Amino acid sequence: MNEALPGRVEFVLSRTEESWSWRWAGLAAVVAELSDLVRRGTGRVVVERVVETLVVAVAADREHRVPLAGLVDRVLDLHVVACVGEPPDPVALADWLLRVQVDFAESPEVRLAPYATALGAAGLARYRREAVSRFAPLPVVGFGVPGRYDRTRWALLRVMEELAEHTGDVDLHVLVLGKDLSSGWQYLRVATALRDAGRSREAVEWVRRGAEATSWRGAAARLVDLAVDECLRVGWIEEAWRWRWDAFTGRPAADTYARLRSLSGDRWPRVRDRALALLPPAELRAVLSTELSAAHGTRVHEWLARAVDLLGPEAALLGPEAAATLAAELADRG
Repeated sequence: MNEALPGRVEFVLSRTEESWSWRWAGLAAVVAELSDLVRRGTGRVVVERVVETLVVAVAADREHRVPLAGLVDRVLDLHVVACVGEPPDPVALADWLLRVQVDFAESPEVRLAPYATALGAAGLARYRREAVSRFAPLPVVGFGVPGRYDRTRWALLRVMEELAEHTGDVDLHVLVLGKDLSSGWQYLRVATALRDAGRSREAVEWVRRGAEATSWRGAAARLVDLAVDECLRVGWIEEAWRWRWDAFTGRPAADTYARLRSLSGDRWPRVRDRALALLPPAELRAVLSTELSAAHGTRVHEWLARAVDLLGPEAALLGPEAAATLAAELADRG
């Protein structure tokens, strides 16, 4: 009788000429009988067959996809209880859980925590090994490439994300994140995960990869901030400054100039002229306007006057306060 329950599910689902309420009532009756089986400590295999039958129905009946998916979740809850009353072989359970999530057109999302006891160490090791073996060969979505996720990729991604969360394994988390490097923000997610795990050197290496992929634009500013903060935290002072210099030379601009200056300390007079010489005219004007405004009412330093010379005729485009400061300085020298 118990073996007939999956067949009854198929029969009810096949009666498309009947109303949905009639079919739903029939499915609910099957689930109630399954619940009785589970309470008696039997029926685990039957529950698994019913799950598979319903998962197929979710993909076939788009109109009733949501209630059917909810029914799958209810039957999976019964399956968790059935695994307690009728413990399965851990390896077989691992294989079934992975198959039901990956090998169907509409796969349910399975939480591993409720299955922790039934899986045990052997089952979890099998689950991880098989999941990684399927996920690892997937191609990486490269920088600037639109992600095209087919059904299998989405299913495996969910499996791996849940596995990484359940185990707390940082390497798994990085493996998952590293499959999508379509933007600088994805590099930042990887670097952040490694930083939070205390793996500073690896985090900084991912920042380098992300900064180079983005040509030091977009998310590069956040990436460099992460690298600088981490370097300062662990005492890599020279490396922190080098990050600011590389970010500036990679994208010479007023904002990267300001960040470089703020970290340079006593070395700033030695690198300032080099930095100013690298700024394109528009950025140089912005920098000098700020510097000259700050110097208003004081004598303009020789280095600032030399920097203004770099602009040549474009010095006329500096702001009014900067122009006034220059005029006062020239009068003093006159």
